[in-house]
Amino acid sequence: MRQIFFDTETTGLDADKGDRIVEIGCVEMIDRQLTGRHLHLHINPEREVPEEAIRIHGLTNEFLADKPKFAAIAEQFLEFVAGAELVIHNAAFDVGFVNAELRRLRRGVLTDHVFSVRDTLLMAREQFPGKANSLDALCRRLEVDNSKRHFHGALLDAELLAEVYIRLTRGQDALLVDEQVEATPGEALSAVEAVDLSSFVLPVLAASEAERAAHAKMLADLDKAAGGTSQWRKLEPSPSVA
Repeated sequence: MRQIFFDTETTGLDADKGDRIVEIGCVEMIDRQLTGRHLHLHINPEREVPEEAIRIHGLTNEFLADKPKFAAIAEQFLEFVAGAELVIHNAAFDVGFVNAELRRLRRGVLTDHVFSVRDTLLMAREQFPGKANSLDALCRRLEVDNSKRHFHGALLDAELLAEVYIRLTRGQDALLVDEQVEATPGEALSAVEAVDLSSFVLPVLAASEAERAAHAKMLADLDKAAGGTSQWRKLEPSPSVA
């Protein structure tokens, strides 16, 4: 699977009120291995960058004045992400900004060009409910070194997100491998006894009303992040006809 870890920096928080993208960072991963390919672009937002935004990402109006406008880099960006799964932290924010830029160019929306969008913020909230799940918080919790993150930077944040994602999704099998690291292959195999599961009946537990409501909200968040119908929604079974 080809995945692109993606982040933006912007002039503000609201694309619908005219805020624009000033930086894009993309990092490529194939089959859970970083390829070394990345895309890093600074963009002239065609408007002033407020001081509060500069304090966050450090990109001044003077620095951005001679950078290309989004229209000039749109094709390069779309070619890089084409057909990939985008992995984004708080996807609704970044996708909303890219969609606003693409609509100005009459290029549709981001999900017209990529395979799907995965939101690591939703993943983290499900895995660590009730805890802080910002990128910095996840770096601390999952022991990802973010000591170079003095400012928010699109490329650095995309690189950190790739490390966070690998640790967030490594699964129980990785923990079992870690525990057996001192055993030889023969010892590891001999420690697992054969168990007859032919008579085992797997219980089916119906979801509660609260769980169904939480699931519906998660799907709605995915739809919003994808800028349309998410892949999960397309895979939902059709309601049976009475």
